[in-house]
Amino acid sequence: MTRFAAELATWIAGPWAAAELAGGPWAILPAALVLVAAPAVFSTVGDKKTILVPTPGPVRLAIELVLAAIGVVSAWLVGLSGPRCRSAPSSPVMLVTNARRFRWLAQGAPLE
Repeated sequence: MTRFAAELATWIAGPWAAAELAGGPWAILPAALVLVAAPAVFSTVGDKKTILVPTPGPVRLAIELVLAAIGVVSAWLVGLSGPRCRSAPSSPVMLVTNARRFRWLAQGAPLE
């Protein structure tokens, strides 16, 4: 559940920050597509039921860590802080609650 909360925060704050940095709303859709597609397309066997592109565990772990960082940095860039923003606390909590899964990914979860 914490992983979904962190991803959701990234999906909201990331496109919002992209629009602010780009100076217009035209950047929202491409940013949202990249942030949603990356974890949906690149999956590790044994982690999800549907695998579109089999990905080694360390690569999947890198994708998730980058997405978590984007969520925290994006929330900070758009000025979300304190009780109005849950992405900053949800990402570190995700790292703790998913530590066993992250170790499994880091140790080279299988491609097949």
